[in-house]
Amino acid sequence: MNIYDFKARTIDGNEISLEKYKGKVVIITNTASKCGFTPQYEDLQKLYEKYKGQGLEILGFPSNQFAEQEPGSNEEIKSFCTLNYGVGFQMFSKTDVRGAGAHPLFNYLTEQAPFNGFDMNHALGKILKSLLEEKFPETLHGDSIKWNFTKFLIDGEGNVSGRYEPTTSPADMEQDIEKLLQQNPK
Repeated sequence: MNIYDFKARTIDGNEISLEKYKGKVVIITNTASKCGFTPQYEDLQKLYEKYKGQGLEILGFPSNQFAEQEPGSNEEIKSFCTLNYGVGFQMFSKTDVRGAGAHPLFNYLTEQAPFNGFDMNHALGKILKSLLEEKFPETLHGDSIKWNFTKFLIDGEGNVSGRYEPTTSPADMEQDIEKLLQQNPK
């Protein structure tokens, strides 16, 4: 099994097979428009622009499961991403990424790449951990998605290569992305 076994609905409402991304290096991330990590859209877009010609794809899955930080409709989310961050990578319909209603893709991703903690050196690392401990302690158990902008790096064969928590900037993934792109010439 790999990511190519899953389908998802784009932000425009079209169901696609992730097999469309076969042979590409892919970042899959859950996103939100009203989060302290929302500026990561900018770094994700920079990575996309820099590496899309070499075979990088980014798949954004908006989710309203974390403090209701993605309340808008798919149309509002698309507009927000385009106007504020110039997002050109593929966005998907609002999706549950944890719990009983989680999209099977995210269950698969979290099974393949367990939670290894937050980067406590990140400006928001301690704040996020304290917030979760105080207000959402159930999210800290197991390997499920803990917060917005959890990122999964997928190799050119559809396998999970790494998991990066919200406290890891997309820019800090660049070396790992380059390594996978070199192993997987387009």
